[in-house]
Amino acid sequence: MKPIPCALTIAGTDPSGGAGIQADLKTFQELTVYGMSVITSIVAQNTTGVQNVHHIPIDMIDEQLQSVFSDMPVHSLKTGMIANESMMRVIQKQLTSTDAYYVMDPVMVATSGDPLIAEEARDYLKEQLLPLATVVTPNIPEAEFITSNKIHDVNDLQEAAKEIVDKHGAQAALVKGGHMHGDAIDYLYDGHKMHTFHSKRFDTTSTHGTGCTYSAAITAHLAKGLPLYEAVKEAKQFVTAAIKHSFPLGAGNGPTNHWGIREERVKQ
Repeated sequence: MKPIPCALTIAGTDPSGGAGIQADLKTFQELTVYGMSVITSIVAQNTTGVQNVHHIPIDMIDEQLQSVFSDMPVHSLKTGMIANESMMRVIQKQLTSTDAYYVMDPVMVATSGDPLIAEEARDYLKEQLLPLATVVTPNIPEAEFITSNKIHDVNDLQEAAKEIVDKHGAQAALVKGGHMHGDAIDYLYDGHKMHTFHSKRFDTTSTHGTGCTYSAAITAHLAKGLPLYEAVKEAKQFVTAAIKHSFPLGAGNGPTNHWGIREERVKQ
C-alpha cells in the first residue's frame, strides 16, 4: 500500500470555520492529505473579530502532541497561533525530536486586527522556534517584527526574506506581499535563490484565513513529497483560487473558499 501523506496542524480554533485549525484541516482534505490537529487555544471569533480566547492547559497540549507522535506518522507539520511562551516551550521540545518538515505561520494578529500572541512571547518565537523552521511564512507586519525593519517596497520584501534566513536561522522564508498594492507578489528565499510568485489581486474583503490556508497548503504539499519550491508554487495557486472564489459570508471579512481550486479545474 502506498504511504498515506499525513500532516499536523498546531494552532487555535475558529468556530466560524474560516481560519485556524478548521481552515488547516479543510485545506489538508482538499489536497488529499490526512490531517491531524493539536489545539493550543479555543478562540471565540468570526468574520468581525475575536470575542474571547481560552488557552488550553500546557499539560493538555503536551498530551495531545504525545498522542499524535506516539501513534501516527507525521510527514509535515505547521504551527499557527501559539499564544504564549509556555506553549512554545512544549512545542519546541517536540519539534527538536522530529524530522518532519516544519512550516511556521508566525501568527501575531488576526485579519480583524485582534492580537493573537502575548507581546513577551514574540521574541521567544523569533529566537527559539524560527531557527527550527523548514520555511516561515510571514506577512508584511510579521516580517517587519522579525527583522525590526520597515517594508515599503518589493526590494524590502526580498531583503526581509534573506535576513530571516541568513540572520535568524530559518531554512527558508516566504515573505508575502498581500498588504501591498498591485499584484499579490510573494518572495521565497531558500538560502541560495530568490523565487517570485505572482497572482492577480481580487477586489474582495473576504480574506479571513488566507495566511492559515496558504501555510496549510504548503504543509500538505511537503507531506506529499514535493520540493519546497513546488510546494509553495502549488500552495500559491490554491490560496489564489480560494480568494478568487471567496464567500461574502458574515458581517466582516468573509472567509476564503477552500474548494475554490475545484472551480479553477472545472474551467480548465
